[in-house]
Amino acid sequence: MKKIIVYSIVGLATALSGCKKDSDFLDIPPVQVLPSETVFSDPALILSVLGDLYNRQVDFSSLDGGWRTFADFSESFPSENGSDFLVTRSGWGYGEWGTWDYGYIRDLNLFLQRMDATEVSTKITAGDKARFLAEGRFLRANYYFEMVKRMGGVPLIIEPMQYDYKGDPTYLQRPRAKEAEIYDFVISEAEEIKNDLPANLADKSRATKAAALAMESRAALYAGSIAKYGATTPTVSLSTGEVGIAASQANGYYTIALRAANEIIDQSAGTVSLYRALPDLEENFAAIFLDKSSVNQESIFIEDFKAFAGKTHGFTTNDQPYSRSDEGGDAGRLNPSLNLVEQFELLNGTFAPLPIGTSASRIAYNNQEDLFAGRDARLRGTILVPGAYFKSGQLKIKAGEITSAGTIVTTDASGGSLVGTDGPVNGLEFRTQTGFYIRKWLDPQTGSGRRGRGSDVAFIRYRFGEVLLNAAEAAFELGQPAVAAGFMNQVRERAGITTPLTAADINFDRIVHERRVELAFEGHILFDYKRWRIADKVWNGDATSYSDIINNLGKATAKSTQPWGLWPYRVQDGANAGKWIYIETKPSRVTGVNRFQLGNYYSAIGDDIRAANPTIVRQPNQ
Repeated sequence: MKKIIVYSIVGLATALSGCKKDSDFLDIPPVQVLPSETVFSDPALILSVLGDLYNRQVDFSSLDGGWRTFADFSESFPSENGSDFLVTRSGWGYGEWGTWDYGYIRDLNLFLQRMDATEVSTKITAGDKARFLAEGRFLRANYYFEMVKRMGGVPLIIEPMQYDYKGDPTYLQRPRAKEAEIYDFVISEAEEIKNDLPANLADKSRATKAAALAMESRAALYAGSIAKYGATTPTVSLSTGEVGIAASQANGYYTIALRAANEIIDQSAGTVSLYRALPDLEENFAAIFLDKSSVNQESIFIEDFKAFAGKTHGFTTNDQPYSRSDEGGDAGRLNPSLNLVEQFELLNGTFAPLPIGTSASRIAYNNQEDLFAGRDARLRGTILVPGAYFKSGQLKIKAGEITSAGTIVTTDASGGSLVGTDGPVNGLEFRTQTGFYIRKWLDPQTGSGRRGRGSDVAFIRYRFGEVLLNAAEAAFELGQPAVAAGFMNQVRERAGITTPLTAADINFDRIVHERRVELAFEGHILFDYKRWRIADKVWNGDATSYSDIINNLGKATAKSTQPWGLWPYRVQDGANAGKWIYIETKPSRVTGVNRFQLGNYYSAIGDDIRAANPTIVRQPNQ
């Protein structure tokens, strides 16, 4: 089935059917909507209502939500003057990242109530009904998962609530469930619905058995981590359980995470595999996020976009390299940091800083790209480095020139003989400030970077690469390092790493590192660091030096509070004339320092919410 097309006028029918009044005139169906009885008697109309519910799913980072959702946590620099607050502030407010949309929960509950009451007929088979119900439950469980990983325990409401208009709303006020109870709900829903969903991935924009299991595996992994590592931050909990999970529950959750992942890995939920369509491993990794054909058996659940249907996004418009911009000028906002670039290992599986030399003796390279040779293919599959190509043209990243005596010759303007069209120039927006551009999600199709068209690259919410890493982490936590190594080696071998990990290599640092480089710019880093309770250590409020970056490669708790860059200069004269050297640089706009407080582990619940429902207890440390 093709991408779900939403008819919002039909979507209103479900919401209106849940609000009954005594007035006779309100019993007359509005002429601008279809009655719910009509909607729920036709599979095509039911699917249109579901389409609206799918489109309202929440992601932390998304292509439709804009580039800025990826531009934080010192993994990148925001090259847009209106967004430089991300690197000038010193920490996050308590209200960051929260979501509390019970209007959406109500609409999902109304859909499920009405769908459950729908009679099986010649138009709606028992299989149709079961699948529609399972899809509604999947969306509801997935949104509760999004809420719990931000807010902790929230009120668990699984039926439409009706106000009686008698002036006393207290019977509608539900207290927060325990954090563990919300995770248990997500897990149990996935288990109950998985066999009512198709065990194939023909339409990845709709829920499948694999999508339900991927959600279950990720949710159980989160719950297990909070149970285990929550002991390191005892004040980040509430004695009544709305925040925090007992350490004794950790292994149970890890066992569920591994079992759910294995159901996908053993193909019982449909055909899945790591993407291996292209012989060039760097191009192959980049193509995972572009290829929507049946060849791509790695993506499991996606937010799809269709140019012909008018549903596109501006990620490429905002983030394409300046010199390769479709319209010239609207580009270059998301610049990956040196902090992240340095994390990619050599192909032999060892960590080593990029060999740029020292201020006294810089290493010169014939070509800009030579510095990055022999590295994990995910580096150049995720990031455009100096000298890389995009849309059949070579990027023009050049900070200036340098004499053999070490004198830098540059200018504050880009595009001339001294500085490349793509920058970098300190403070010049839309050009790289770090020396790098994003590649992951960037659409190379002609016209994809134009404001009037946009891109229809899909956002992958769940994919097989993550499932393998979920399984590896769960196995590690359950004392099965050899099993964990096997899962991790599949992902690493696809990236060109030639030396397999052994059981003795597997530790917490390895688990954290592998997720960081494999899942960069996919919306995981914040929630991973929160569940492991290392966010306050990595983003500790102290300035980050270049030494901090290169001396702690692969360390889970290494400080990373400010994004650094690496700027290329062409040598003017001497024995190395015409060659390239690199100089580590902290962009001038980086004046703030990321500081993650204990109160940031759970997003604040608004005063208006707590005033309307006094049973809602406040988050700890706020």
